[in-house]
Amino acid sequence: MHILIVEDESKIAQFLAKGLNESGYTSAIAKDGMEALSRLQDEAFDLLILDVMLPKLDGWQVLQTLRTFSKIPVLMLTAKDQVMDRVKGLELGADDYLVKPFSYIELLARIKSLLRRVPKIEQEIYSIANLSLNRLSREVHRAEIKIDLTAKEFVLLQLLIQHRGEVLTRTQIASMVWNINFDTDTNVVDVAIRRLRAKIDDHFSPKLIYTIRGMGYKVDLKEDHADE
Repeated sequence: MHILIVEDESKIAQFLAKGLNESGYTSAIAKDGMEALSRLQDEAFDLLILDVMLPKLDGWQVLQTLRTFSKIPVLMLTAKDQVMDRVKGLELGADDYLVKPFSYIELLARIKSLLRRVPKIEQEIYSIANLSLNRLSREVHRAEIKIDLTAKEFVLLQLLIQHRGEVLTRTQIASMVWNINFDTDTNVVDVAIRRLRAKIDDHFSPKLIYTIRGMGYKVDLKEDHADE
């Protein structure tokens, strides 16, 4: 699940991003309302954490504009505790409302609750360059050649493609593919990536799986990454 945090207070934004990443989500940060709307129009997010007091466009304006093109769940985050503020947010289309200061545990519970309400609609076919993955038939083709993958390799590839252009850490991959929080020293993810790369990348062009040193892995078309 990919979450956009719209918060102009850097310490709060970084705290939330770190907590969400450690909880198995991926996150991005926007520091003002205009940046938030731009990212929401260009990228796919599963949930929005939206502060009210923002530069350029406030949270109300972001929410009102957002609802003209997206039904993404929105959790309002604000220091205001007036009933009318909460009513205004809900009337404009917010799904939940949390007042600062808040407990991260409560925030996480509300996020999980909001995400459970949204029916998951997944694509049937994912593609990038000359690679295609059919989620229903469980088939993968590269340059029209069928590639045989194990069940875990298939899930790993689908995860990377779904998060195309995003760096996924080893911990995130381990959690989402194996449902286990492996120790950071384990090489299980590295081994799985090497095997997957050997099947779908080594004998094909362009290269799609990149190792981002000190961070993790990503699927992308760009060829200017620091690849190991």
